[in-house]
Amino acid sequence: MIRNILFDMGNVLVRFDPKLFVSRLDLPEEDRILLMREVYLHPDWVGCDRGTHTEQEALRKAYERLPERLHEHARHLALEWDDPKDQIPGMEELCRKLKENGYELYLLTNAGLRHRQYWFKYPVSQYFPEERIFRSADHKTVKPEQQFYDQALEQFGLKREECIFIDDSPANAEGAVHAGLNTLVFHGDRDELIAKLRKNGITI
Repeated sequence: MIRNILFDMGNVLVRFDPKLFVSRLDLPEEDRILLMREVYLHPDWVGCDRGTHTEQEALRKAYERLPERLHEHARHLALEWDDPKDQIPGMEELCRKLKENGYELYLLTNAGLRHRQYWFKYPVSQYFPEERIFRSADHKTVKPEQQFYDQALEQFGLKREECIFIDDSPANAEGAVHAGLNTLVFHGDRDELIAKLRKNGITI
């Protein structure tokens, strides 16, 4: 019986869309491409999630690769991408219903240390207190590595067969399957997700 619902954060509960963030900048296309490459598509960004350095440290390195005229834009992309606080429609309500129906909710996220600063400003965060969060940067492991899922389950004292994991990334979902978890891929459609949950015996 499923007792625990494990959620990814980005593009499941809240919007994290680098292409959208860069497209909002009033800049020539070549500058937007450069910023995307040197901020979000650089290994340093993944290193933030892994906890090898902070977002501020990654930003300072990005400054070295970018012309000074783009530094402020890079800072915004790295440190203010969460403004405005854009949640995925309907997911806060889904979390509320799951909680009311007796399920335990957990957040398993690839996120840097700055996550502590912005996460609790999102209304949906009320269903995921700090003690229910497994943040990749804290543990030096990222999805889809099996170590990520194994450590999360151990930290929370959860049994695999009593959990279902939801992620928008097929690669992360496959990693969870490899780790022995029941897994669903979220395609941005809450109603589709609810149907999948019900198919797996979840009361919603």
